Amino acid sequence: MKIGIVNASSRFSKERAEAVLAWFAANFPDGSVTASFHPASFGKHGHFGGDDASRAAAFVEYANDPRLDAVWFARGGYGSCRIAEAVLPRLTATARKKRYLGYSDAGSILALLYKAGFPQVAHGPMASDAVRNDATAWRALNWLRSGDPASWEASLADDPRPAVAFNLSILDALVGTALEPDLTGHVLMLEDVSEPLYRIDRMMFHLTGQASIRRVAGIRMGRVSAIVENDPDFGLTADEICRYWCDRSGIPYLGTADIGHDRQNTVVPFGPR
Repeated sequence: MKIGIVNASSRFSKERAEAVLAWFAANFPDGSVTASFHPASFGKHGHFGGDDASRAAAFVEYANDPRLDAVWFARGGYGSCRIAEAVLPRLTATARKKRYLGYSDAGSILALLYKAGFPQVAHGPMASDAVRNDATAWRALNWLRSGDPASWEASLADDPRPAVAFNLSILDALVGTALEPDLTGHVLMLEDVSEPLYRIDRMMFHLTGQASIRRVAGIRMGRVSAIVENDPDFGLTADEICRYWCDRSGIPYLGTADIGHDRQNTVVPFGPR
């Protein structure tokens, strides 16, 4: 199997890429599974890992490459929303056959791919996570290789409804744009990182106020980590905030989800399973 790794967002270091490739070499000395970083992954353009045109071209090249079996996002940060609409018209039938895995900022592209009918799109650990924890890396890799249900978020085993997972900040920014997919009847899982709880509350107000989001089957709240201190204390946990806005908007609150910006992050394939 050959996996292409692309950077659609913030800057990515060659040192981190070398560590990822070393992990593959150590775990697959026979070369049965290999990974390659697109050379443009290490570009620098202000905040971004290269300018918009180069990041878009790199994604399109790897997505359309028949020698590659899957596309794995290198990292999150910010920037994929700037290129998502530009890449979609350039993707071929070959691109539709691949699996795509990432989360956080990569959700902007994953959302548009799912909206366009790409059948194998998932929230899950990114390539930069692979050097941090073996279990995390294997969870991602096993889905990329075979769609392994053992990598899935646990509630998916008992809930047959279609599902999606997004970073709350990302999905809140996507609603009402050309990137927003139709999530009618879906179980929506959310997570976030490095936000104060008042912002989580404000985003949940905005998100659950959208007519399109009120058509979901329900919401599960994943982990909200590295919370920025609120002074005074906000008085509610992230889970309690989610429950509050679900109750106010009439969206079923379904409990927690095993996703987040951490090594326990699980895979959520988009759509029916």
